[in-house]
Amino acid sequence: MHSNSLKKKNIFNCTQCGECCKGYGGTFVTNEDIKKIAQLLNISPKKVLSDYCQVSGGRPVLAIGRNGYCVFWNKICTIHSIKPRMCRAWPFIESVLKDSANWRAMASCCPGIVPDAKECQIQAEVLYHLDNIKNNSS
Repeated sequence: MHSNSLKKKNIFNCTQCGECCKGYGGTFVTNEDIKKIAQLLNISPKKVLSDYCQVSGGRPVLAIGRNGYCVFWNKICTIHSIKPRMCRAWPFIESVLKDSANWRAMASCCPGIVPDAKECQIQAEVLYHLDNIKNNSS
């Protein structure tokens, strides 16, 4: 068997298109996220909340600009190095574990997602990435 046949097929390759940064309900931010953004922008956490966040479900979310994208999207994420967990996880999110059909639904707007990936690989990749993010956040 050739070594290439053992190579695992990627089910997601980011194209940096920004589709995931469009206003689909907002990205929840924690107090820690707000502090990191404030430090990066050299402003107060209070200023981050007032100028860059909205409230949804009683919690702060990153605001959506007039262009329909996250306020930190400018042809690329301007806070990429400290972006919130929800952004770091995309598209390996919890809702895919509940129903793999969510993977295919997301693929309809994200050119980087392989829509015909096998269910077992989708589940394994989502678990792996979520675990990786959790371990790197602590």
